[in-house]
Amino acid sequence: MPLQEIFHRQFWWQRLREMWEVIEEAWVACNKDEVLGRSAQLGFYFMLALFPALLGVKALVGMLPEQVLLPTLMFYAEKVLPEESLILVERYVDQVIQGGGDRVFYLSLLGSLWAASWGMMAIINSLNVVYGVQETRPLWKVGAISVLLTLGAAIFVITSLILILAGEQVIRWLGDFVNKEEVGVTFYWSLLQWPIIVLIMLVALNLIYYFAPNTDHEWQWIKPGSILAVCLWVILSLGLKYYVETFVDYNPVYGSITGVIILMMWLYVSGFALLLGGELNYTLKKRQRRKAQQEQ
Repeated sequence: MPLQEIFHRQFWWQRLREMWEVIEEAWVACNKDEVLGRSAQLGFYFMLALFPALLGVKALVGMLPEQVLLPTLMFYAEKVLPEESLILVERYVDQVIQGGGDRVFYLSLLGSLWAASWGMMAIINSLNVVYGVQETRPLWKVGAISVLLTLGAAIFVITSLILILAGEQVIRWLGDFVNKEEVGVTFYWSLLQWPIIVLIMLVALNLIYYFAPNTDHEWQWIKPGSILAVCLWVILSLGLKYYVETFVDYNPVYGSITGVIILMMWLYVSGFALLLGGELNYTLKKRQRRKAQQEQ
């Protein structure tokens, strides 16, 4: 066997062994920090924040036509939500759209900001545990970070909606400009829209991982924990959707609140993906710190 091939195999074997050690260390930390229990806490706060947040999204994008907003929201929600939860959310969004007025606008904005900021506060507290730090920042500063991260998340959601709703029209305009057929334009947009949404999710998660915990770390546009969180969220969401729609019927057990229970399960796995991504980031940070100390 050539010497170069031996070194090549040893290199990849070393990388695989390091990757396994990182996964093992992150999972041990996950159990130590009671991430499963904290995910349930996040799921509860997410549930409180979800419906006011939908009110806020409707209020902020109220200039969009109703016949465009609801189908678009439901089109992307049905990709990850089980059917029972999707029906629950669809009914609520439909009721919100039928309402209106300035009073609803301001009340929904205030309500969504208040509820969602409490959800963000729970994320801050949980990530402090994950990163092994105590909260020493003043209460006003933590509250301000919570509100700003909440507003940032809202901006990312609205940006995603605008890109989704207006993006195809922009692509079609570019297609007309370069004399491309409409079928080709639609095909290219179908390829582009999901990477754009994933990129927005990665940046949003990076902001949360950077500002939420009470610790100093360097800014990275793409963190490994963010990639893990997005991938795990997609896998768990699709897995839960398939499991609920294929193997289990919760209606005889939970009756009319089946959609609520399944929605809470989905929010639970979403919180788990978020915290596990934080565990991976902190595990890599600890390993880098140990390596730097050994080299000194």
